[in-house]
Amino acid sequence: MSDLASKKCVPCEGGDPPLARDKVEELINKVDGWNLTEDGVLKIKKDFKFTDFAKTLEFVNKVGEIAEREGHHPNICFTWGKMDVTLWTHAVGGLSESDFILAAKIDMLET
Repeated sequence: MSDLASKKCVPCEGGDPPLARDKVEELINKVDGWNLTEDGVLKIKKDFKFTDFAKTLEFVNKVGEIAEREGHHPNICFTWGKMDVTLWTHAVGGLSESDFILAAKIDMLET
């Protein structure tokens, strides 16, 4: 288990700056298959593939359960056989350690 996966997401009320780029690059190497993306805000994203809609939906629900338990909610987009998860912390306008914690917990799920 990743050391990130053993941590708990910390609620963010804003006011804190997003992670510095060097810290983001350190943490992205601790999660499997996540990529940096930027559309004005730095985010991390991972694509998943499945054999059918039911398996995709089952995985979406598992991710949702983890997100709710952690109090940190990703953007999830899914359709037949695929889904993507995008993480960033709205309150800081970029990435926080909680994004990487949730990514590591999602990585532990069986696809």
